[in-house]
Amino acid sequence: MRATHPNGMRLARRAALLSTALAAILATSLVRADPATDSSALTATTSTSAAPAAAALDLKFAQFFKTPIGPAGLELSDALRGADGRQVRMVGYMVAQENAKPGRFWFTPRPVRMSEHADGEADDLPAATVTVLLDPAQKERLIAHRAGLVVLTGTLSVGRLEDESGRVSWVRLQLPAGALESQASAAQADGHGH
Repeated sequence: MRATHPNGMRLARRAALLSTALAAILATSLVRADPATDSSALTATTSTSAAPAAAALDLKFAQFFKTPIGPAGLELSDALRGADGRQVRMVGYMVAQENAKPGRFWFTPRPVRMSEHADGEADDLPAATVTVLLDPAQKERLIAHRAGLVVLTGTLSVGRLEDESGRVSWVRLQLPAGALESQASAAQADGHGH
């Protein structure tokens, strides 16, 4: 018979959580898309400033939280906080939603399908979820889901923000005006317009 340390179960639970988080981080860092060579990646990189989109900081979902995860749980990383207010370029997946909200969508490191009608608030969004906001002139526009990797460039905003429905976001990406039009033009030029 083996003796169990009083903290053994707590340590085992922490180890399991840590290994799950590490697997998610590693899986996220393996997802890469080079829009120059990957025609399946959707790109929204229109910039309204004089600086070219190439000046945007590449930000990965794996950079969102401090590692290792400590006793306080997930903590925003210095890299994420340092990107606040800057132009960033991100590669990820658009969340498939039953009830899309006008002028916004969610962006994650892995494909996610939401079933709001069946699941309500019990969603499967990962901790590293970005709320993508369209230009204010497009705030009433519904965005059709696009499968596969998506490359987005916009201005990052970091910090707690509660929307009109009560949902809290910690990371938001504001797309520039005309970003969706540039996506459609690029897709048609590549022969992928639908």
